[in-house]
Amino acid sequence: MKIYYSLFALSAVAPAMGFVANKAPATFSTALNVGGDVNGYGPSTLETRAFGRDGSIDSRINDLEARRGMPGRRGGAGLWDERTTLIVQGNTLKTWSYASPAIERVQVALKTEGRPMDADIELWQGPDNTPCKMRVYVENGAIRPFSAVVETPRGPNTIAVRNIGQIEFPLTACVTAEDVPIPADVEREASMIIQGGALRTYPFDPAVNTVRVLLKTDGRPLNARIELLQGPNNNKQVVELYTEDGFDRPFFMEIETPGSGNVVRIVNTAPVEFPLTAWVEPGEIDINASNTDVVLGGDRDW
Repeated sequence: MKIYYSLFALSAVAPAMGFVANKAPATFSTALNVGGDVNGYGPSTLETRAFGRDGSIDSRINDLEARRGMPGRRGGAGLWDERTTLIVQGNTLKTWSYASPAIERVQVALKTEGRPMDADIELWQGPDNTPCKMRVYVENGAIRPFSAVVETPRGPNTIAVRNIGQIEFPLTACVTAEDVPIPADVEREASMIIQGGALRTYPFDPAVNTVRVLLKTDGRPLNARIELLQGPNNNKQVVELYTEDGFDRPFFMEIETPGSGNVVRIVNTAPVEFPLTAWVEPGEIDINASNTDVVLGGDRDW
């Protein structure tokens, strides 16, 4: 009887096994898959995101710095780039913030469409801390745009530009950390010590288109007034400057000097205990300029 039931069970299982397909043994590959898309990203996309467009780490770093507004080795937002340029209306304030401590200096440039310019520029470092500030006046912001370098060691730092002129006098401001001029070559020239309360004047030839000015101290505060004169007591540009440490934060600017009769005057507005060292030298020189050109005056249409 038991043999009968065993034969019956075998006959029932045997037909079912006929319908089961034979499976090949499972195999696992250890080779690296370098082709195709990985979750929708092809190999070129992954390589670009990891190593930059040219396959190098430097390219990747420059891409990240350009996106974050940091100064890269190549590219980045330079002077008058639309990413760093803003229109500041009258009685308004604009700020540019840099969180990276790698940014040691920035260039601040202001201009108008030919109208007068009156602005305050401040460097903010922490709450209620203004280590550098200046008051800028320019008679014509198109002919003589303002350009200066502000030292920003030990970030984060914020540059604030306030247009204190009327609403009819907007200005265009640009703050960039890319290709900032370093006044190292200016210090090679002869310097002059200006004692507190004293002033020095520097006349320039009509062939000089720009003048470079560098002011420093031995670590004491820096208080000075820089003026561009064209004629007796005719101020074309005035900068009133304060820096809490003239050695750690020297001041450098480039002044546009079109025309003839330009004189740069530097006044040390600090007490006698706070002298400063000044370097003033010509920048761009027009070799085709002539001193014999006639200067027309009066009513030429009469």
